[in-house]
Amino acid sequence: MSRRELVVLGTASMVPTRTRNHNGYVLFFDDQAILFDPGEGTQRQMTFAGVSATDLTRIAITHLHGDHSLGLAGVAQRLSGDQVRHTVPISFPASGEPWVRHLLDASAYDHHERVALQPVAFPGGGLAVTLPRVDGERGAGPGAPVLAARPLDHRVDTVGYRLDEPDGASLDPAALAAAGVAPGPAVGRLLRDGVLVLDDGRTVRREAVSVPRPGQSVAFVMDTRLCDAVEELADGVDLLVVESTFLHRDAELAARWAHLTCRQAAIVAARTGVRHLVLTHFSQRYRVPDELPAEFEREAREVFDGGLTVAADLDRVPLPPRRRP
Repeated sequence: MSRRELVVLGTASMVPTRTRNHNGYVLFFDDQAILFDPGEGTQRQMTFAGVSATDLTRIAITHLHGDHSLGLAGVAQRLSGDQVRHTVPISFPASGEPWVRHLLDASAYDHHERVALQPVAFPGGGLAVTLPRVDGERGAGPGAPVLAARPLDHRVDTVGYRLDEPDGASLDPAALAAAGVAPGPAVGRLLRDGVLVLDDGRTVRREAVSVPRPGQSVAFVMDTRLCDAVEELADGVDLLVVESTFLHRDAELAARWAHLTCRQAAIVAARTGVRHLVLTHFSQRYRVPDELPAEFEREAREVFDGGLTVAADLDRVPLPPRRRP
């Protein structure tokens, strides 16, 4: 069965707390497993979460502040030590390439890792960039999801990411039964060949027994002020993972340090039709573990009535079921 869920490795912002590690998130999407923003301690959190280095198909970094990138050094060495055989692309804002290269060569080890650097630049005013695949990247066939990036508005060059699965079609059990196609090998042949000749000579075509299957989408928005790209990334997604560094009572601090408040993130989610909102990247100023989730949930619920997770380390958040066609 396909696996579509977010595994939360860490939820703190600049300073980790006793209960919250620096950032880190793995999105499992069928054959894809994308590690977003590996902050310090990511390798250890992967162990706690049961995520293997061999699972990873891509690393996507929003910006090169330490709480979003310092764990890259350990993850790269884990890829090397485990001798992961497939290539793992690493995407990041182009201006951050010197720091990425330093992190990949931060200490002495045998370099068996296979990585491909994919700096993201935005010529011509910041249009969306679709990240290229590499040879052998898992899930790269027809209908595979596409990862795109948009520039955000932070204190250093920062990008947000959006994964989109193309719309498709799936076989309708009722239509199959009406056409006389029995469950089993015949269904597999119909899927593979697009046409099936029954024992009585009738021909069944795949499109005649299929129903539309809406694609699914996920957006990942970290450190940023409000800007057009935030709403463009979030527009209609099934799952939005978004920074919620401050409560709105601290909106002046959020503006000073170029972050979102919980209320701002929730308003974006409501306005753009997000189905499930995941709030994360919390400031260390909110230190009481039992109080933080309730405070952020109360503030978000003032403006957003969809699915909501105030993320904690090691949470697993499944994608919502597909929309009905």
